[in-house]
Formats: sequence, structure tokens, C-alpha cells
Amino acid sequence: MKKRSGGLVYSTELGRTCPTCRRQVGACRCREAPPPPRADGVVRVGRETKGRKGAGVTIVTGVPLTGLELTALAKTLKQRCGSGGTVKDGVIELQGDHRDLIVTELTKRGWTVKRSGG
Repeated sequence: MKKRSGGLVYSTELGRTCPTCRRQVGACRCREAPPPPRADGVVRVGRETKGRKGAGVTIVTGVPLTGLELTALAKTLKQRCGSGGTVKDGVIELQGDHRDLIVTELTKRGWTVKRSGG
């Protein structure tokens, strides 16, 4: 008889558990934001269309914030631009070309900002 090594299939002992680390949802550590990438202190604002069927998005990288602070900044920028967007892997993506507006907003916050790309 073969022994399976798959582990626990179902249990009600812990309640809801994370599918990745199998801890309780409240004690899960795998969904915490990863540490920010090492940056040179310059926030870069660019435009990208790759993989979006020609639709352009404004990309903001190098922001020295993490987690909820980065999400709050993205929300503020989306409201200022009047467009949608998201935060993926520490990068803010805003729908449309808003580079000039984003550069002025981030410069007002005291960061060194550069336009990247064309």
C-alpha cells in the first residue's frame, strides 16, 4: 500500500487558512508586502504599452514606500488624474498617459523625480 505525502486535506480545527502557508488567515505572513527593492533614491515615471494591446499606462517605480503607504499614494494619484490604476509588485500603474501631472505631484512631495523612457 502506497503512502501519500500530500498532507492534510480538510480540517475545521483552525477555521479559514491561507492556501500557501496553511496558517490561520489572521496569522498568515505570506501576504505581507515584500521589502521594497533597493533604489537609488530617484522615482521614475514612464509610459508602457507592452502586453496591453496598445493601451498606454503610466508606470511609477522607485517610490520609497511600502504596503499601505504605497496603496494610499496610488489612490491619491488616481484621484488627481481621474483615472484607474493599481499597485503591482511595488510599482504603481495608472491608466492613460499622465506623466507630466505625476511628475509635478511627486516633486511637490519632495522626491527626486525623473521621466523615463521616450
